[in-house]
Amino acid sequence: MNSLDWVVLIGYFGVMIAIGLWSHKRVDNVSDFFTAGGKMPWWLSGISHHMSGYSAVMFTGYAGIAYQYGVTSFVTWSLPIAIGIGIGAKLFAPRLNRLRSRLHVASPLEYLKTRYNIQTQQALAWSGLLLKIVDVGAKWAAIATLLSVFTGITLTQGIFITGIITAVYCTVGGLWADALTELGQFVIQLFAGVAMLVTAMSKLDGFSTLWTVWDKLPEGHTDPTAGPYTVTFLLAYLFIKTFEYNGGMWNQAQRYMATDSAASATRSARLSAILWLVWPTVLFFPMWCAPLLVHAEKPDASDSYALMTEQLLPHGLLGLVVVGFFSHTMAMCSSDANAIAAVFTRDIAPVFSKAARNWSARAGLLAARLSTLGFLGLSMALATQINSPTFKDIISVVIKWVAGLMGPIAIPFMLGLLRRFRKSGPTAALVSWAAGLLAFYFTNYNFDGSTKTNVALQYQVALPLAISLVLFIVIGFIKPEDTPERDAVIEQINTDGDGPGIGATVPAQAAGPGDVTGSEAADSNAKGVNEVKD
Repeated sequence: MNSLDWVVLIGYFGVMIAIGLWSHKRVDNVSDFFTAGGKMPWWLSGISHHMSGYSAVMFTGYAGIAYQYGVTSFVTWSLPIAIGIGIGAKLFAPRLNRLRSRLHVASPLEYLKTRYNIQTQQALAWSGLLLKIVDVGAKWAAIATLLSVFTGITLTQGIFITGIITAVYCTVGGLWADALTELGQFVIQLFAGVAMLVTAMSKLDGFSTLWTVWDKLPEGHTDPTAGPYTVTFLLAYLFIKTFEYNGGMWNQAQRYMATDSAASATRSARLSAILWLVWPTVLFFPMWCAPLLVHAEKPDASDSYALMTEQLLPHGLLGLVVVGFFSHTMAMCSSDANAIAAVFTRDIAPVFSKAARNWSARAGLLAARLSTLGFLGLSMALATQINSPTFKDIISVVIKWVAGLMGPIAIPFMLGLLRRFRKSGPTAALVSWAAGLLAFYFTNYNFDGSTKTNVALQYQVALPLAISLVLFIVIGFIKPEDTPERDAVIEQINTDGDGPGIGATVPAQAAGPGDVTGSEAADSNAKGVNEVKD
């Protein structure tokens, strides 16, 4: 990188901070900070939902898969995500929106206290929080790896720089800052992606490369599934991503909650699904052509895209593409930070602190911002250790750990929204959650902690979710735990039409250890609505 590239990069960082500072005036309370007050336009929510699903792993780990195996990188990654989001557009998006509009909550998990009990809420909240620290740490490491390739700075320095910039804008402006910066990042990476596409084609056969390159690629590069990414893996990944990208990892749920109505949430999801179907092909095409343009130095070819960028692009455009790397990762990490802060301040802290249950609007907003900073700090610290033997490498963390552990956390949260699973109560939720986590461990590790090498990747990531799903359903039939209070909550979430609705609502803050039932639920519900309105 030369001075022109640095100007582009520093300018990008400056714009992100400026957007965050401008968004500050839109944030008056925790509802604004976590759900944009339900005022986000559906198109902005859709673009934000799309952008918050990317990271620099796209340009490292998945670039390596594209280099080694070809089009399977699209078929077994972005295609199932697009299909999964399309499925969730009617199944999950409107119901998640009603969590805010009908139940008056600011965190995706707040409703679990009444839908199940406090123990279930806390189990899902704590396990999801710890998983997200690992997940975001992997993404910080990915972007820092790319930064080190282009600038020569160390991994730790790269993590510190990107983390501090992200912390400034997402802490000041909340979800509004996340969404608006993601819109800007979408525009930037649109130009960057097209620039790389055009440059790669110009080095081969020009525009005709789109149809002439396929016979020149290494053998098997046009196969839809290849290597460890089999048809079974594809089906397992579709199964997993349908839950994950429809709210199972919480940050996507916030995008649906932030729109003004259930119908807008559905439109938002459909836009995101279309973007996932179309845009990754533009990004992947140069990666598929990479074996004809560069020679990857790393065994997993995760450096192929960075090498191609460095060798093919002129200065200025090089800086733009590097900015594109940052845009994806910062979008995902900032959205995760906001979601985790919501869960901590709205679901975890009130259970352990009486003061947290009585925060004023100002104190609650301050706690939200401090929680955001705390999460970012922990994930950055972990990122410096991401290549240690414990975590192996970046792509294994993202694919194996996140995909494998997401399911047991997402099943009670997502299926708890649906009428069909109303009989599945706290026992089904906790047993399915615990069994799924144990299944992940014993699928991937031996009793002594050593890694298993004889289990296919698709089983490592899909088996925990499958076990959780089966147990959640079966236990619901064997030991039904539906109650009038729980049924009332489910009806609120599933009733057609928009608006605040009537009936049971979820307390704005957890009241502390123990279940809330009967008259206690009604009292705390009324209090919760007033707190949110205040």
